[in-house]
Amino acid sequence: MPDNVIQNEKSGIVLNIQRFSISDGPGIRSTVFLKGCPLKCPWCSNPESLRLEPEIILGGEKCIGDKRCLEACPHKAISMVDDRWTMDWRKCDNCLKCAEVCPTRRIKIAGMEMAVEEVITEIMKDESLYRRTNGGITLSGGEPLLQWQFVMALLQKAKQKGLHTAVDTSGYAQWDTFESIADYCDLLLYDLKHMDPEEHEQATGVTNQQILDNLRKIAAKNKTKVWIWRPIIPNFNDSDEEIKELCKFVIDLGSVVEKIVLLPYHKFGEGKYLATGRVYPFQGVPLLSDERIEGVKNLIESSGLRVEVLTL
Repeated sequence: MPDNVIQNEKSGIVLNIQRFSISDGPGIRSTVFLKGCPLKCPWCSNPESLRLEPEIILGGEKCIGDKRCLEACPHKAISMVDDRWTMDWRKCDNCLKCAEVCPTRRIKIAGMEMAVEEVITEIMKDESLYRRTNGGITLSGGEPLLQWQFVMALLQKAKQKGLHTAVDTSGYAQWDTFESIADYCDLLLYDLKHMDPEEHEQATGVTNQQILDNLRKIAAKNKTKVWIWRPIIPNFNDSDEEIKELCKFVIDLGSVVEKIVLLPYHKFGEGKYLATGRVYPFQGVPLLSDERIEGVKNLIESSGLRVEVLTL
């Protein structure tokens, strides 16, 4: 577990609460996206979730040119020339002052501190939908276990309300932390990005040893159901050899794994990199063909495993 883990059981940094979610577990759900991630996946579609702290993100709203943001910025990172607005991200220290005065929300803040009770109150607005569809709450990110005490408190409150609980995680956490979270979790949406430790580390910045070990231990406890989430990334983990290694590992886990969900690489998050002052690492990388995605699906099915393709 990295050193910059937030340990606060009363409040956490929430990026967004997405209501009426139908992909992050069974039924209709509310997905709570938390800030911060220790992995650096170059295909990440939510770059605004990587940093732990709130940060600036530029929206699509039209700038009205009243220049309040220019006056508020202490480092002169914002300028306007010939009625054209620009941000010099090299000067920006993320003080958020420009976003606080922006009248049109052209400049926004990604992430806000929320108390446990605030989050629970928000998600319980759709309690009747959860009851009718066997839905509930899903905690996602980023990597939610960076804020594990907050996550624990949310899960405990959700269970007190009788809700189904799910956590979308990379599995990159110390076992004692992970085990404690799993005790209050009905379903793990468990990301397995690559089976080879060196390939995994080269792409994400961390090895997969702890990730795989944690999943083996979860399977041995046989209390929490698991959906394996597999991003399918061109020229990284889409080869037949890699898919066969994935299937072999999942089969060894036993019946705790209900299915594998394929997440084909897409470019929907590309604009967010520019909007947060980042460079998109996968610029120019082509999408996988429908035929290749179907081939991966068929290969997994041939091993006797249940598989779905999540299309956005």
